[in-house]
Amino acid sequence: MASKESTQRRAQRIRRQIKAVANGRLRLSVYRSSKNIHAQIIDDAKGHTIASASSLEKDLKGSLKTGADTAAAAAVGKLVAERAAKAGVKEVVFDRGPYIYHGRVKALADAAREAGLNF
Repeated sequence: MASKESTQRRAQRIRRQIKAVANGRLRLSVYRSSKNIHAQIIDDAKGHTIASASSLEKDLKGSLKTGADTAAAAAVGKLVAERAAKAGVKEVVFDRGPYIYHGRVKALADAAREAGLNF
């Protein structure tokens, strides 16, 4: 299992690469825990969160079996894309953090794309 330091180093390396190619686009950041999943759209220039969604929210939590499966990740991806559209955001860069693009992270990204985000 990876140590905390190597996980943080991997996440920082990926964020550095993303910021280099972002061209002013906002960042869709994913946090995945063992029980839930969270997504945020972040403006790094201003240091503000534009939109966010989580499997812990009341309206999602009641409709999901668990917050730790691909169905929950897809619901969070769709919700964050809808909130981004309300805020006027269409183009983002995807920040998977230290997680591989597979399973829940991929399900969230696919659902966000289907709901209208471009990345």
